[in-house]
Amino acid sequence: MLESVAMEAAERAYGPKECGSCRLWRPILEDERGPIGPCRLNVRTGDFPGTAPVCERYLGRDAAVPASTAARRDVPRPAAPPVVRHVGDGARPGNLPEEILSMTREEFTEAIREALREEAPHVALAPKWEGGTMVLRPRDDQLQPKELPLDQLFHKVVMIRDRLRVLEQKINANEKLSDAEKVDLQSYVTRCYGSLTTFNVLFRDERDRFVGEKGPGA
Repeated sequence: MLESVAMEAAERAYGPKECGSCRLWRPILEDERGPIGPCRLNVRTGDFPGTAPVCERYLGRDAAVPASTAARRDVPRPAAPPVVRHVGDGARPGNLPEEILSMTREEFTEAIREALREEAPHVALAPKWEGGTMVLRPRDDQLQPKELPLDQLFHKVVMIRDRLRVLEQKINANEKLSDAEKVDLQSYVTRCYGSLTTFNVLFRDERDRFVGEKGPGA
């Protein structure tokens, strides 16, 4: 009920060229930019204002939600085998809510994933780049230039950063690698970070930026 009221208010407040009027954008918080929220298709990273320009996947309020999104959000999932629970000594399953005890394995896994996504630290695009566009212009003026919304570019850069961090963790946790091999592999990851520092200008917060190899005395 509250969500539908918020969506109706967004529809009145934003024009057809703004994300706020898209069916896939949902306002959940408010900051100095006004109402902010996520895109259900994750076209843009994290929560962003409804004044952001629409992308090629824009949907009006009366348009149908894509089947893949509707299936994940709105349509009940097919029944899956129930989770097998082993109760050890002293365990008290009766203290758990009934909705958790009745969950299938698939439902429980999806709930955990949703919780992790909500708790994950928000990586923000620097305000001056919001709504901006990167233009790739060929040397030949007769060829068509390519435009890419900076929000989409930033999302891809953040995905690369996060996967490099996962790779670092896997290297450190690998018991089959010697310390020397781990250091060698880590050096390649660090060089990758150094190559990506060009994109640091897109990050709002310094703590989220890439850090490459530091020179002597750094």
